[in-house]
Amino acid sequence: MKRVSWFFLVSVLMMVVLAGCGEKTQEDVLEDLGTTLEELTGYKAKATMQLETGNEPQTYDVEVWYQKEGFYRVMLNNKDKDQSQIILRNDDGVFVLTPALNKSFRFQSDWPKTTSQSYLYESLVADILTDQERVFSQDEDHYTFETATNYQNKNLNKQEIQLNKKDLSPVKVEILDAEQSPLVTLDFTEFDKNATFNDDDFEMERNMTGAQLSEPTLASGQEEEMEILYPMYVPDGTSASSSKEVETDGGTSYVQEYTGDKSFTLIQSQADAVPASTTSTNMAEGQPVDLGFTIGVQTGDALMWSHGGSEFYLASSDLELEEMASVARSVYGTTEK
Repeated sequence: MKRVSWFFLVSVLMMVVLAGCGEKTQEDVLEDLGTTLEELTGYKAKATMQLETGNEPQTYDVEVWYQKEGFYRVMLNNKDKDQSQIILRNDDGVFVLTPALNKSFRFQSDWPKTTSQSYLYESLVADILTDQERVFSQDEDHYTFETATNYQNKNLNKQEIQLNKKDLSPVKVEILDAEQSPLVTLDFTEFDKNATFNDDDFEMERNMTGAQLSEPTLASGQEEEMEILYPMYVPDGTSASSSKEVETDGGTSYVQEYTGDKSFTLIQSQADAVPASTTSTNMAEGQPVDLGFTIGVQTGDALMWSHGGSEFYLASSDLELEEMASVARSVYGTTEK
């Protein structure tokens, strides 16, 4: 009897010691994440994002503001080109701002709910909670989840999300291709989940003006000489058929025609800023498209984006949006494929 009692006492002590170590199970962490998501009223975050999806790595500073009413402000700043874009969501809709050109597009869109968003904390947590085949691990300081993804770019096959054990804040996100190579890496440098905001923090005009104070608007006539770029990805059964320069009132445009099973037209022109006295806001029936290096605008059968001092217009009645975005992401070659 004493032997049994002694064994029982040792077992209880071991359970107490193990519990004191603070090791949580996956189910414990998932429950905590669910509670955190329910109680989240707003946050501010900063991260560095590196992309390996083009001809050379590109690095961006990312700043995210989120307020529970469904308000978002995401600023992406290209460190090398010193140009930024802002995605806003407020009561008026979803906006994509390009401060250097003094231009914006407005959508009636359910962004960001339809796809994964690597820089939005609540999107990462949702991906963790909904993936029933997630893989969980932990070390002394972090919890790590490997999950499936729902990004617009279907080459982004899986993601590894690393969270701080102390407060479940995001630490690092790696998005992998089918060969497990990282295509996108985010390193979070700041995360404040008790952030407060001013009434006008998510207004379009305030954000456009504020960005232009630190990033001067591109002056008309001062653009860099345009380098003609070509898509490095062309769908099977499609090939280049013609290319020509076209003079318009707005300057010179370079038009490339691709014909075949999935024909498309790519037009490149020099970026031209709208005069500072007015902001050009176009209402678009479509959605913002994450191209990695920039945020594109999809309207009907066309996809538009600005990058490196040029504006691009890709049109096709044959390509689905996903394949159109794949062509756009590959427009970095300086010689025709």
